[in-house]
Amino acid sequence: MVGTVMLIHGAWLNARSWDAIKARYESRGFTVVAPSWPHDDRSPTELRENPHPELRAVGIVRILDHYTQAIRALPEKPILIGHSFGGTIAQHLLDRGLGAAGVAIAPAPTSGVLVGRQTIRSTFPVFLSWGSWSRVMTMSRHFFATRFAQTIASRDVDASYDRYIVPTPGKVYWDGVTHPAGKIRWDNPARAPLLLIGGGIDLVCEATMTRAIFERQRRSRSKTELRIFPDRSHWTCLEPGWEAVADLALDWAASNAVPADSRAKSPD
Repeated sequence: MVGTVMLIHGAWLNARSWDAIKARYESRGFTVVAPSWPHDDRSPTELRENPHPELRAVGIVRILDHYTQAIRALPEKPILIGHSFGGTIAQHLLDRGLGAAGVAIAPAPTSGVLVGRQTIRSTFPVFLSWGSWSRVMTMSRHFFATRFAQTIASRDVDASYDRYIVPTPGKVYWDGVTHPAGKIRWDNPARAPLLLIGGGIDLVCEATMTRAIFERQRRSRSKTELRIFPDRSHWTCLEPGWEAVADLALDWAASNAVPADSRAKSPD
């Protein structure tokens, strides 16, 4: 049985967003690692007040290399669970043979997948901001409350924003549509099992797009499944009822993981 889980966050968040899920998985006996992206390994408050100047240059290649190195330092290939852009990263890592099983929760757009209207609208703050491809971007509280986490009670919006939201490099958005690393081999026969989870009221990575990614990923002969929670938003890993999403992800991945018969670490 695979006993290691790697949690991969998306844009606008860092490892703190996994605190509750990490503790839940550890209580079941799993070893759980949740690396932050490069230059994101401080508290959200510190990051908002003083983002690292090199964060603006962090893109998909840097993030993939970062997680690849982290995986190769582990004693076994882990279960990979990613949210949003982290769900996209998880799919890339599976494509590279670096996971025992994977779960992509509300995955961000991937090359070759038609982007939905709500998702396009949610990218406007980045794509319509001149120079965003080389800038550190900050999410507005209004966007957070109305699109990113619209299910949060109004009285809790500021506290949730302050606790979790961090600046993000605009480059990761542009890389998703312009960089060759944004392509995934949909028919990769060696890819480990993959579960895609979507939210029916997700305005950032809408469920129609999750379904479209599923249709492409199922071209692989590896096990590929889809689950849609009709009443959940993009904030699904933190909003009330997050336990159902977390438990489905781990239960499915643990029961479908490929045998842990080889180490992720290079022989040398």
